[in-house]
Amino acid sequence: MHPRTAQRLLTHTDRYDLEDVAIDQLAALLAALAAEPSPPTTVRDPADAVDVHIADSLSGLEIPVLRQAGRIADIGSGAGFPGLVLAAALPAAHVDLIEATARKCEVIARLARAADLANATAVPARAEEWAEGEAGRYDIVTARALASLPVLAEYAAPLLRVGGSLVAWKGARDAAEEEAGGRAAAALALNPVAPVAVRPFKGSRERDLYVYTKAGPTPERFPRRAGMAAKRPLGTWRSNRSPLN
Repeated sequence: MHPRTAQRLLTHTDRYDLEDVAIDQLAALLAALAAEPSPPTTVRDPADAVDVHIADSLSGLEIPVLRQAGRIADIGSGAGFPGLVLAAALPAAHVDLIEATARKCEVIARLARAADLANATAVPARAEEWAEGEAGRYDIVTARALASLPVLAEYAAPLLRVGGSLVAWKGARDAAEEEAGGRAAAALALNPVAPVAVRPFKGSRERDLYVYTKAGPTPERFPRRAGMAAKRPLGTWRSNRSPLN
């Protein structure tokens, strides 16, 4: 690893007082991502990934309940972020990285092995399908660059235990999306918390973390069958914007 990249990694990890073993795991993760022949991300050079993937994923630790979680479900994990980074940062937690695309799941599993992340498991399933057998089992559900707030709320609610929380990485705030997310949350026994603005690294784009806490049992009609949350969002809000814009 280039010395400048290594220094940036230390800067990011020092911010959250991570142990040396976590720093080594994150360095190994960067190296494995760079060596991966077909990663499901365009950001694979360690000089870029240390900010875009590592620092951005670590910013979730600004949410206190995430730091205390024992079991985390990272839905729509893609290349494995933020789930793999959280597994390194929170060694006492177990992280299930739920990804419907088998090829992406295989990459996640390889990256986890390369970084010696024994507490991270790649799960080849849709969130709705996984919830059928794992309902109410998770303290935290995370999602990064995945979908609108109403859709994320519906994916997360069945997986969460009562008292658990969804933590969603989003870009610039959108009042209409927030309102729709609130309506969806009300139908799912979720309570929205004020978004937390974060700045993962110098020069990063606007970033907010949205938190919804599960206040009661999920209504029996959820989860709906796979695909319905995105096709017919509860909050009736639709946008052509990227989930990170």
